[in-house]
Amino acid sequence: MTEAMTMTATPQTASPSSRKTDWMGDAMQKRIARRYAAERRFKFLGLAAVAASSLFLAFLLVVMIGNGAKGFVTTEATLTIDLPAATGSISPDQLTGPQLRATMASIDVRRIFDNAVQAQYGEDGARYFASTAWTALRDQLVENPNLVMGKTSFWLPTSADIDRAAKDRSTPEAERDYAALTKAGEVRQSFNMQFLTGSDGTDPARVGIWGALKGSLITMVVTLFLAFPVGVLAAVYLEEYAPKNRFTDLIEVSINNLAAVPSIIFGLLGLAVFLQFLSMPRSAALVGGLTLALMTMPVIVIAARNAIKAVPPSIREAAMGVGASPIQVVFHHVLPLAIPGIMTGTIIGMARALGETAPLLMIGMRAFTTTPPDGLTDPATVLPVQIFLWSDEVNRGFVEKTSAAIIVLLVFLLTMNAIAVYLRNRFETRW
Repeated sequence: MTEAMTMTATPQTASPSSRKTDWMGDAMQKRIARRYAAERRFKFLGLAAVAASSLFLAFLLVVMIGNGAKGFVTTEATLTIDLPAATGSISPDQLTGPQLRATMASIDVRRIFDNAVQAQYGEDGARYFASTAWTALRDQLVENPNLVMGKTSFWLPTSADIDRAAKDRSTPEAERDYAALTKAGEVRQSFNMQFLTGSDGTDPARVGIWGALKGSLITMVVTLFLAFPVGVLAAVYLEEYAPKNRFTDLIEVSINNLAAVPSIIFGLLGLAVFLQFLSMPRSAALVGGLTLALMTMPVIVIAARNAIKAVPPSIREAAMGVGASPIQVVFHHVLPLAIPGIMTGTIIGMARALGETAPLLMIGMRAFTTTPPDGLTDPATVLPVQIFLWSDEVNRGFVEKTSAAIIVLLVFLLTMNAIAVYLRNRFETRW
């Protein structure tokens, strides 16, 4: 009994978990201070990362816009021509209709241009103008045949050296020529509409981006109309109907791996299948679209599967409860709710395809095309390839054209993404 009383009188030692926390103690205050300091450091690092990213983006935009803005401006010099004397007093009616080609061949616009330059600027006057300036004269006569009725002053593009002297620095001779033209009031700068309406060429003063822009548009249309339906239907089958076995697991792994394959591999695939095996036309927008569709499809499949999987099971159960068939459940209920996620994946895939160069170089879409493509099988090029080709030119006049083409590519990409975001928000449904 004494032993029992002794055990009862002995106080029990409190366990560590039952001890009260001393929140005001020095140890706890130090722990709290370290925790707050870690949070402040994490917040500072996050802000620093955002600031660095914004700084790099701003630097890129400033450099591109600063260099590319010059590509949208052209330098022109005036050339006065007495057209009735030079053409033999042809009538404006002869420059319209089916007789236009024969009339232009008979008056020899190139000879008229050379004679007028020599008469106004002397023997060395040809160095003031671009080598294709006479084509600008021809285009103005075709656009306004009434000009042949009198003495007219034409504004024609100057040489690349004088154009650079007007915008930045050039050779001493070109700078002297530009100063002389400026002093005589025979030079001006204007918006370069030719850059937006023309195609590729050898003279940087007359090149344009429309041919490559149209080729990109046709290629993207082919890519979208092939990759989007096939990718979405493949995602629907894999997510809603395919049995879960090793074969479908192998397909899923293959799709995930294809999404990470370098784009040059798809270019080799397009070269082997579409050009060598199927003998499709080389450098055509159709072949480019098919190649980019193969590259874009895995991205769309993965995004579509995730979007379909994110639809709550209650939606399917409710549809089945009111008597909907499995097909109706998918196409009337699941897919409409998954459209925003599917559109997001499509935007990512199409944006990647728009900026690709390597696979298109492999299938030959680097053709020198002086006219925009009219169909799917016509020779064409795309904006990234055009930028690559101009960046490799020796003539310094192509430097600003390259930056201007990059601006056009960015605007095209932003426009395409804006349309896709609008469609995604338009079909978005909240539950």
